[in-house]
Amino acid sequence: MIYLTRRACFNAAHKLYNPNWSKEKNEEMFGKCANEHWHGHNYQLFVTVKGVPNPDTGFVINAKELRDIVKKVIIEKVDHRNLNVDVDFLKGQMTSTENFAIAIWRELAPHITEGTLHCIKLCETENIYVEYYGE
Repeated sequence: MIYLTRRACFNAAHKLYNPNWSKEKNEEMFGKCANEHWHGHNYQLFVTVKGVPNPDTGFVINAKELRDIVKKVIIEKVDHRNLNVDVDFLKGQMTSTENFAIAIWRELAPHITEGTLHCIKLCETENIYVEYYGE
């Protein structure tokens, strides 16, 4: 089994805020991330596809095709956007890194037709990242 990983970078703003809680409880739980004026991150997204290389091409998936899929399906929708307001596939969700990674998986999975989507790794900061391997 071979694992091919493609990295993409983007910038986005969001806030962590539960509308069912008071402002004080949100600030207690989420700290600066509950800032009513939002905050931003320079995200790194790693998309890993696994499989057996095609005998004709030697690829699990064409890396250029994977780049194009990730760009069209995810990056164009989230780059320089407000995740809470502008991103259709995050509407009504808490925009934690965990939920964001799951949502990215759900958006990408139907478009990966060569190999199998194996992992979404989403880095929010240099110290915080999540990995999601599907449901």
